[in-house]
Amino acid sequence: MVITLISCEKIFIEKDPVNNHENNFELLWRTIDEKYSFFEFKKIDWDSVYHVYRPLINNGISDRELFDVLAEMLFELRDGHVNLYSDFDRSRNWEWYASYPSNFNSNLLERYYLGDGSQVIGPFTIIEIDSVGYVYSGTFTEKIKESDIDTIMEKFRGMKGIIFDVRNNSGGYSSNGKLIAGRFADRNRLVSWNLYKTGAGHGDFSKPQPNYVSPAGGYQFLKPVVVLTNRRTYSATNDFVLNMSAFPHIAIIGDTTGGGGGTPYDYELLNGWRFRFPRTQTLAINGFNVEHGIPPDIHVDLVRRDEERGIDTIIEAARRYIYDRN
Repeated sequence: MVITLISCEKIFIEKDPVNNHENNFELLWRTIDEKYSFFEFKKIDWDSVYHVYRPLINNGISDRELFDVLAEMLFELRDGHVNLYSDFDRSRNWEWYASYPSNFNSNLLERYYLGDGSQVIGPFTIIEIDSVGYVYSGTFTEKIKESDIDTIMEKFRGMKGIIFDVRNNSGGYSSNGKLIAGRFADRNRLVSWNLYKTGAGHGDFSKPQPNYVSPAGGYQFLKPVVVLTNRRTYSATNDFVLNMSAFPHIAIIGDTTGGGGGTPYDYELLNGWRFRFPRTQTLAINGFNVEHGIPPDIHVDLVRRDEERGIDTIIEAARRYIYDRN
């Protein structure tokens, strides 16, 4: 193996590197350095991070110790889309929701709102609440069927409005959100911009690429719509909220979303461990970077006193919003 010492005493590995702890550290640090998309946005000094963690690595430490050091280094990125996977553990960052109110009570929802009158259609649970259609979507990890959305839209055609609840939906397929949003589109609208990493420099990005959502399906619901959010509304679901917020008859109510505005890509270390991190950025139509979350139009928190009485404060705020516009 040939190694070259460069500035800051970083080691750049040439072809056919030996699988050892030091080379795995160098490969991870360098790949992140050249391809991660949020260094400038988050004001992270990645060179300083190198100087903190590189002295902790030598080829005599255990695999467990190596994993822990690499995981701590990745934690410096403060990113829920950054993970390290080994055969014995997975690193993750929960800061995007752990320090915030949950603003969601599944027992309350199931006991007092859904109950026996609810219907499960694909990954959705729906019910009519006093002439308002309510849809709960807890995950986007499965691709939804257009027929499921068509069924929901037809069932709620005559409602005063629709509440689309994506609290605690931490993402999955971005295509799901765009498919749903098309059923609420009044016309073809610009909903967001994407920037793609184009070079090794921390500021090397493509020009903003536009994303549009157009009317889809046989029927679009253009009466008042409310999307419910909390800090665990993340990743692909963050994109869904961004798409929906572009339409004038749709309001976002609840808490700021968890963010996750970059698309993660997967890589592999020399020892077979996998890691992932985002290489893109997503901007709202006004240029706002949504990596740290999308603020609601109306901020509402769950109130403990309401919970004790079987009331979801956020759902009730959404119902009032819809009634006031009919």
